Amino acid sequence: MAKRLRTLVVWLHVVTSVGWLSQAVALLALVLYGLKTSDGSAFRMARVLDHRVLAFMGAASAFTGMMLSATTPWGFFRHWWVTAKFAITVVQLYAGIFILSDNLEAAAQGHVTPWLPVGTACMISAFSFQTWLSVAKPWGRTPWADPGVKLPAASAKAFALALVVPAADLAIGLWTGSPAPFLMLVTVIAYAVRRAARGRRRWSGGSGPGSAAGRARPGAAAPGSR
Repeated sequence: MAKRLRTLVVWLHVVTSVGWLSQAVALLALVLYGLKTSDGSAFRMARVLDHRVLAFMGAASAFTGMMLSATTPWGFFRHWWVTAKFAITVVQLYAGIFILSDNLEAAAQGHVTPWLPVGTACMISAFSFQTWLSVAKPWGRTPWADPGVKLPAASAKAFALALVVPAADLAIGLWTGSPAPFLMLVTVIAYAVRRAARGRRRWSGGSGPGSAAGRARPGAAAPGSR
């Protein structure tokens, strides 16, 4: 059951990531059209796309990606490519929420900044780089990863939670008219903190025979691809 639910979380992560990227491309097309034609309706459409659709897709993509890191042996800081994706995602969310959205709001009201298409193009470039990271998985392990320790995968409940929370946030966003990823933010932080605390207790108690975080066997397979 846990494996099937994990597969569904991976599927949801891929779907929302593709949605985030494709909508960013559409956003850039609207912005460029608005700049070329001075048509204010293009910026208003871009604002609707960003606020009503892209915001949820971005939050759900980031949430499912972070939950996959938190619930599987990959972790957040054991491999450089995962750490890089995590850092880029945080920057993307901050720039999208606090910079790009404000600029789109101003453009919809007639105050267009020439940096708007630059910021949107940077977002698309970041998506493309993250896609390469997911495929190539470069650079190996970080200095903080003990190659002899394999983190345990989470239970089926954790993967089910990663599926239910985005749907709940979507329902709340549709009801309130504002797609705020409140439940997703609380869940990913709380789960990561809880798992880290449990890991510290387990490792402090030793990793002898029978321990869930015991040392991996020689030649043991690496964790599956996200």
